[in-house]
Amino acid sequence: MQKLLLLGDEAIAQGAIDAGISGVYAYPGTPSTEIMEYVQASTEAKQGTIHALWSANEKTAMEAALGMSYTGKRAIVCMKHVGMNVAADAFVNSAITGANGGLLIVAADDPSMHSSQNEQDSRFYGKFAFVPILEPSNQQEAYDMTRYGFELSEKMQIPVVMRITTRLAHSRTGVALQEKRKQNEIKLPENLRQFVLLPAIARKQYNELLAKQPKLENASQESGYTKYIDGSDKKLGIIACGIGYNYLMENFQDEKLNHPVLKVGQYPIPASLIQKLYDACNEILVLEDGFPIVEEALRGTLNNGKKIHGRLDGSLPRVGELDPNNVGESLGKKTVSGAAIPELVKNRPPKLCDGCSHHDSLTALNEALGTYTKGRVFGDIGCYTLSALKPLEAINSTVDMGASITMALGASDAGLHPAVAVIGDSTFTHSGMTGLLDAVNNNTPVTILILDNSTTGMTGGQKSSALGRIESICTGIGVDPNHIRVLKPLHNQHEENVAIIKEELEYKGVSVIIPRRECIQTLARRMRAKAKK
Repeated sequence: MQKLLLLGDEAIAQGAIDAGISGVYAYPGTPSTEIMEYVQASTEAKQGTIHALWSANEKTAMEAALGMSYTGKRAIVCMKHVGMNVAADAFVNSAITGANGGLLIVAADDPSMHSSQNEQDSRFYGKFAFVPILEPSNQQEAYDMTRYGFELSEKMQIPVVMRITTRLAHSRTGVALQEKRKQNEIKLPENLRQFVLLPAIARKQYNELLAKQPKLENASQESGYTKYIDGSDKKLGIIACGIGYNYLMENFQDEKLNHPVLKVGQYPIPASLIQKLYDACNEILVLEDGFPIVEEALRGTLNNGKKIHGRLDGSLPRVGELDPNNVGESLGKKTVSGAAIPELVKNRPPKLCDGCSHHDSLTALNEALGTYTKGRVFGDIGCYTLSALKPLEAINSTVDMGASITMALGASDAGLHPAVAVIGDSTFTHSGMTGLLDAVNNNTPVTILILDNSTTGMTGGQKSSALGRIESICTGIGVDPNHIRVLKPLHNQHEENVAIIKEELEYKGVSVIIPRRECIQTLARRMRAKAKK
């Protein structure tokens, strides 16, 4: 049996390849990015037997994966937790269309917000859509569950969610591989109206979805990923979800764990197993990395049953991620912390790379806005978000992908002039184009800077869907070509760039400024690769 040293993301990717996927669809977002990158580097993808190209956003990725499932082939779609918000329309409805070929949705959550705007828990989406959720506790389970997820999807004809968190995605261990499975042949749905969600069809299929719930609960019990492990000390029962089980066992490496444990790796959790633990134990401790979903369900509205410990009563931190120490503390164990790291250098906030084109672009914007009051620049998601910090302090908002243009539009409607949006090239094609269309349709006086560094820089330099297309997209949407201005963000062109930005700030219509210079990191990689040839 072959064994590989894999990140959690890589274990999922290898599991999908070995399960016979025909396509992977994704938009880059930490901590999910490495799944697509691993598949792209595989022999199968290079030979063209697996489709592995980045999508414009998570919604298009979800819909493309659903289309591949329609043909009877297996597809995996990957995104970070906030990407589930973008994909939600297609995702929730896919539970009602059902799946034909196996369809696995990987949602990589980011407790502690290492690189995200919030801590949301994707288990809510699975529960909301009535689809099964898999939550591995380690990399081996991530690999095994990926294969199992496709089997469950095809057996129950339903999409399956796999929920992971940052520590699992980005930690590495040995993973034993199974025999590789061939890809499915094309086989269209027997019911060619299955994917037509007219109300009459959707009502019928929604009832069928609800009827599957007892079978999905039974599948959770039979799979072995959710199981009851008995113990002699019934004073406390422990529910350990996903990676929480791993942290629990790290606290018992040198001693036996005597408490009964309900290890949760698949949802819906069988009610019989929860009842068994609840009846057997005096108190319950819930370990879940993310929101207190299981804990809240156990407590109920009145909270008048047995004592339930977890994030809601302070046994565990309400925010941030689990770790072996806070899990140990919740069990009353003494934890040992390492010595404090000596402050050899002063802590510094993150900053734009030296030589980054965004620095020159936003320095010019700051100077052009020098005669106006501050607080009129709406930013977006990307490397340039760092320009909110010193020394630039150039943007005043960062909410979600694409919000810069629409927030600037709303501020302009309220009477703020000039109102400026700053958005990256990849974010523009992800979800900024529709906001630009609103601005054009309403002839809103906004100035939009599309910072074009020819890549998706923040997540490692993946290809941008906007590459070579920004001017034609803006023209097609209806922006006056006379007010589509392309700049070269270099220090020696600073005065010229400031003058152009000032002109467009005074324009009483939709103006698009495109500062264009390749990302300094991708340029360096490209030059190194060229030198090796």
